Amino acid sequence: MKINKIILSFISAIALLLSTSVTSFAKVVGDKIVLGSAISLTGKYSSNGVHTQNGYNMAVDRINSMGGVKVGGKTYKFEIIYYDDESNPKRAAQLAERLISQDGVEFMLGPYSSGLTKAIAPVTEKYGVPMVEANGASRSLFTKGYKYLFAVLAPANLYLDVAIDLAVEKNGGKPVKIAQAFEQDAFSQDVRLGILEAAERTGSKIIIDDKLPKELNDMAATLAKVKAVKPDVLVVSGHTKGALTAIRQIAEMKVDVPMLAMTHCDAAKLSKQHGKNSEYALCASQWHKTLSYKDKFFGNGMKYAADFEKEFKYDPPYQAAESSAALLVFKDAFERANSFDKKKVRDALAATNMQTFYGNIKFAPGGQNVDKPMVLFQVMCNADGSKCENKVVAPTKWASAKLIHPIPSWSER
Repeated sequence: MKINKIILSFISAIALLLSTSVTSFAKVVGDKIVLGSAISLTGKYSSNGVHTQNGYNMAVDRINSMGGVKVGGKTYKFEIIYYDDESNPKRAAQLAERLISQDGVEFMLGPYSSGLTKAIAPVTEKYGVPMVEANGASRSLFTKGYKYLFAVLAPANLYLDVAIDLAVEKNGGKPVKIAQAFEQDAFSQDVRLGILEAAERTGSKIIIDDKLPKELNDMAATLAKVKAVKPDVLVVSGHTKGALTAIRQIAEMKVDVPMLAMTHCDAAKLSKQHGKNSEYALCASQWHKTLSYKDKFFGNGMKYAADFEKEFKYDPPYQAAESSAALLVFKDAFERANSFDKKKVRDALAATNMQTFYGNIKFAPGGQNVDKPMVLFQVMCNADGSKCENKVVAPTKWASAKLIHPIPSWSER
C-alpha cells in the first residue's frame, strides 16, 4: 500500500513538473502573448530581414505602451521569440517546427520573402497555428487552400502591372515593347506573371525576357540587349541587391530607356547609395509615408515614419511598415475573438476588416489582402542631386507628383 502511494506521488510529481514545463513555454506566459518568428538576420535577405524585425518590434513597443491586448477581462503584452533562418528555406521550416513543437508558440509572425514563407506555411498549417505574414507576396501562397495563413500585403503579380498600363497610356494608348529581367525566386516570378498578363491585356510585346544571375551582381548582358533593341519600358525584380545592381550598371553603361520600373527600390535606399543616378526610377511599393491611411496607434504614415526614424535612424521602407501592421491585425483579432483558442483566433483573423496607417486590410478566402492597392513612386532629385525623394505617381488618387516620362537620356542629364 505504501509502495503504491509512493508510486502515485511520484507520478503526480512528474505530471506536475511536465505541466509546469509546458506552461512556461505556452502561448501565454503570465501577462505575455508569445509570438514566434523565423527571420533572415543573416544571408542574402538580411537587410530586409532587419527591416521586418524592426517593424515588428516597433509595433510591439507601441501596442504594449498603449494598453496592450485585452482578452477575457485581462490585459496582455506582446513578446516575440526570434530565430535567424539564415535566408535558407529549409532552415526556416526547421525553426518554425522548433517554435511550435519545442517553444510552444501557437501564433506566428511571418519571415521575410515569399520563398521562406512558402517553406513555413505547411508547418503552421499542419499544427493549426495562425500566421500573419507581411513579406510573402507570391500569388501561389494564396492558392494552396491554407486556412491559417494571412498576408497584410497585396500579392506579387500586382506589383508592377500598373507600370505597363502607365507606359501604354504615355504611348497614346498604343501597345509598348517590354524588356524584363527577374530573379529566379517565387516572388519575382510572380511579378513576372503579372507583367505577362499586363502585356497580353494591352497587346504589348515582350522583346527581352531574361533571368538575373543567382548572385544578382551583374546584369550587363541584359542591359547590352536593352541598348540594342530600345524597349519602351524596362522591368527589373531582384530584391534589394537586384535593384542596386540595376541602377549601378544602367549608369555605368549609360543605358537609355523611357521608363524603368523595379521592385525593392526603397529597401535598397537607391538615392542614398547612387544619388542622382537613381533619379526617375519608377518603384513598386506596398506603402508610402505620404498616403492618408490612419490608425490610433501610429497616426498616419508621416507620423509612423518620423517615429521609426527616431528609433532606428533611417526612413522606414514598406517592409517595416507592413510588418508593424501585422501586429495591429493580431491585436484586433485577439480582442474580437476574446480568446486564445487557435481556431477562434483564426476565425477572427479571417473576418478582419480594418484600416491601419499602412492601409486597409481585409482578407480573401485564400488569405491575401484584397483591400489595399499597390502604389508606384518615382525617385525625384533636385538640380545638383544633393537631395532625392520618393514621390507617389500612381494610383492617381494617392499621387503627390506627376510622372516624369520619358526619362531624359544620359546625354541630357
